[in-house]
Parts: sequence; C-alpha cells; structure tokens
Amino acid sequence: MIQKLLRVFTVLALVCGLPASAMAGVTIKLATLAPEGSTWHKGLRKMGEEWKEISNGEVQLKIYAGGVVGNETVMLRKMRIGQLHAGAMTNLGLLEVDPGPQVINTPMLIQSYPELDYVMATMGPKFESRIRDNGYEVLSWGDAGWAHLFSKEPLKDPSEVGRLKIFAWEGDPGAVEMYRKAGFKPVIVAATDILPSLQSGLMDSFPSSPLAALALQWFGLAPYMLDVPWAPIMGAIIVKKDVWETIPAELRPKLLESARRVSAGIQDQIRRQDGKAVEVMKRYGLKVTTVDDATRKRWEEQAQSVYPIVREKIVPSDIFDETKRLVDEYRSKNP
Repeated sequence: MIQKLLRVFTVLALVCGLPASAMAGVTIKLATLAPEGSTWHKGLRKMGEEWKEISNGEVQLKIYAGGVVGNETVMLRKMRIGQLHAGAMTNLGLLEVDPGPQVINTPMLIQSYPELDYVMATMGPKFESRIRDNGYEVLSWGDAGWAHLFSKEPLKDPSEVGRLKIFAWEGDPGAVEMYRKAGFKPVIVAATDILPSLQSGLMDSFPSSPLAALALQWFGLAPYMLDVPWAPIMGAIIVKKDVWETIPAELRPKLLESARRVSAGIQDQIRRQDGKAVEVMKRYGLKVTTVDDATRKRWEEQAQSVYPIVREKIVPSDIFDETKRLVDEYRSKNP
C-alpha cells in the first residue's frame, strides 16, 4: 500500500513539475484571408501537419481561412484579446503591428523579384526585430503576387485615374493621402467588403495581384487589368510572442525552420501562378491593357510623386531610405 502511494505521489510530482504546454499541448489558432484550397492555404496546412509531427502532437495548428473571422484589422484585434493567436497577413495588414514592411508596397519602387529578394535579405531581419518589439514573432515571409490595377472600365494613362473610385485599405490614412496625391478617389472599406462594394458601385477599381483577383473572384466585376506592375505584395505569418513562448523552447527552432521551409517551398509556385492567373482570367473575360515605354514612364513619374508621402507618413524615413538605397545598389550591380 505504501509503495502504491509513493508511486502515486511520484507521478503527481512529475506532472505538477511539467509546464502547462507539455501537459495539455498548444493549439495555435491562425486566420488568413487566403481561400480554402488556395496555394497559401495548402502551405499553411502542410506547416500544421509538420508541426504536429515535429512535436508529437503537442503543437497543433487550427486554420480559419477565407476571411471567415474578418479582415486583417479584425484578425489583429482578435489576436490582441486572445481569440486568435496567429495570422497569415499581407504587408498592408502588418501596418497595424509595424509600418516598416509596408515600404515594400511603395508604388514602383521595387520592380522585379530579384530586387525584392535582394532588399529582403537585408530588411527582413530588421522588420522581424521591429515586429518582435511590438509583441509578435515572424515565422516566415512569403509572396502574394505583384499588384496591378483592376478596373471596371479600361485604363491606360495616369491622366485617366481621376475618374476611378479605388479601394483603399481600412486603417491606413497615409495610403488614402497617397492615392489622392496620385489623382485617385480612394474608397475606404475592409478587404472582405471589396466584392459587395464593386457590386454596389461604391468602388470601381482596386489594386491586387492577379492570383488574388482570381482566387477571390474580384476580377469578374472589374475585368480590365493595366499591365503595369505596381508593387510586390508580400506577406508574413506572425504569432503572438507570449503564445509562441508557451511552446517548449526546444521545439520552437524546429517549428520555425518548418514554417520557413514550407513558405520557401511555395514561393516559386506563387510567382509562377501569378502569371498563369492572367491567362486563366482572360478565358473568363479579363482584358489586359498594355502600354508603351513612354506611357510606362509617366506611370513611374506619378508613382515617384507620392514617395515623400510614403517616407513621411506611411513608413519610417530610415526604413524608406535604406530600402531605396538597396534597390539602387542592386540596379548598379545589375545594369
């Protein structure tokens, strides 16, 4: 009898000495605007499967896809109060965590994927440090395609933008000012309200990657795409720092490596599929407007006219200056 009691006390002592995460496991609730079945969603599912295997079931990922919990502003709000723990977000959504990454979205500042990769090799760790200081860990960076302008009526020259009622990201007053400076009429709505806003006529244009416009079916109501790449749309998977730290320390590096490997694995897919999405949309009525070199130059000049607003009101000036320096440096090395 005494031996049985000793065994019970020993087990209780061991259990009481274990951290809560080791006893009950950790379930990370993650939300994303990416539709179910999309490449992004499949990547998140793969990451979740790997996490479960790596941790022997102690760390599991529960994914809420397709914006079912709301737009990225709502996601962050729910992360702050503990209803969600993580999000796969665009750099626009990250604005509420830290404005630094939005420099990547500066119109026509970065004009190719090699330039983007060169910039992120230096700026990625700096963005991560800033985001960590605000209470979140970046698990990985990823691509969401290259933004183009979609509209209900054809658009070719910058002089024509005054008639466009364009989507502007909720909670980003700097971007609203930027659009106005460029001559647009910005309409502020949640990203999850783009489709009904197009249907009602509240807006008639939006910037989006072809892949996102196809996946979310926005192009059906704005079937004209200007073939002038506006900016890369970058995203990140972030998790609340306090939640991340409930995971046993020895597991975190393995889970982080998994997240980055999976994201890197789908990066090439996203970049290829972004171009293929245009061909698919063409079969369903998309009309692509091409421009000559002189017209493209006018678009570049218009984009550059908003850089002071980006530098002074949207992203920190030192972040903007270093990003521009890196772009110029890359171009000098690769004329």
